[in-house]
Amino acid sequence: MAVGALVAIVVSLVASRLVLDALIGFEWPIVVYVAIAGALGYGPVLVFCWWGSRRWGRRSLRADSGLFVRVADLGWGPLTWLACVVSQVVVVSVVLALGIPFTGNVEDLDGGGLDRGYVVSLLVLAVIAAPIVEEMVFRGVVMRGLTGRLPAAGVIAAQAVAFGLAHLDPVRGAGNVGLVLVLSAVGAVLGTAAYLLRRIGPTVIAHAIINALAMTLALTGWVQS
Repeated sequence: MAVGALVAIVVSLVASRLVLDALIGFEWPIVVYVAIAGALGYGPVLVFCWWGSRRWGRRSLRADSGLFVRVADLGWGPLTWLACVVSQVVVVSVVLALGIPFTGNVEDLDGGGLDRGYVVSLLVLAVIAAPIVEEMVFRGVVMRGLTGRLPAAGVIAAQAVAFGLAHLDPVRGAGNVGLVLVLSAVGAVLGTAAYLLRRIGPTVIAHAIINALAMTLALTGWVQS
């Protein structure tokens, strides 16, 4: 189940970017493209995980992924986010020092000319859907499925690298190498938190904060300044 979920989400996320690039010439309403991105990027893996949970798990995707939230997670979530920020700063510094190509996946956004419907749908996808689905898969199903087959460090590393690769945008080519490295580091921090706390509530919160800040900076145009 872990391997299948991993393959499903990596292939789906990368394929959704290729499909969107192929469809962008039709000039449909942008909200349609956001809906397509969500359906293609997360639909297949959710279906697979639901089926896998009934086939091999406890017949509860919530239980099999560790999607539990406690009051304490209101503290653990931001702390995990801070640890992610530290990892980002460290890896970005190394990437820039080594001259590794680095292009973010939100650098083309500019909130000045976007309609409200697009902004709202994009925020829902990035701040709510992405953190929940990606944490359920990477820090939930994948990590729990690999636990026992690999040592803890191996489990955390495997899902972290996969998390970075899942955000690869084929259109940007080598420009995404630096981003993959940075997000792999973030995935390692999130994986460590999920492993130590035995649930993904804190990592969902941390992931949502990361995406919310990234989208805010991009939509306000601050990242271009």
